Amino acid sequence: MTVDAVQRRDRGEAAERAACEHLQRAGLTLLARNARFRGGELDLVMRDGASVVFVEVRYRQSPAFGGGAASVDARKQRKLLLAAQMFLGNTPALAQQPCRFDVIEASGPADDPALRWIKDAFRADGS
Repeated sequence: MTVDAVQRRDRGEAAERAACEHLQRAGLTLLARNARFRGGELDLVMRDGASVVFVEVRYRQSPAFGGGAASVDARKQRKLLLAAQMFLGNTPALAQQPCRFDVIEASGPADDPALRWIKDAFRADGS
């Protein structure tokens, strides 16, 4: 792994930790972190009351190329939906719970990023 790749991974992990802490302070409970499945990964899986929340964390050091939320395009959404289905298939106790997909947009310094939480950023039905 190159030095740039290691630094990029470290910045992404720091942004995910900050996002997780932010969501926990808001009352959500962590169920899983970096749940990997064939074809996709779920950054954070949280519980918000009865709902299972799949959270995609997108870090951008600079807004020059657009915000992180804009990078969660239709292709990425399909990958997240598939990973969420696999997660729920492996966790039958949660399979009947309401679900939503949130995005946390992180920007600025990785060790203390500014966070923007977009609840219900997209839906399984494409809306």
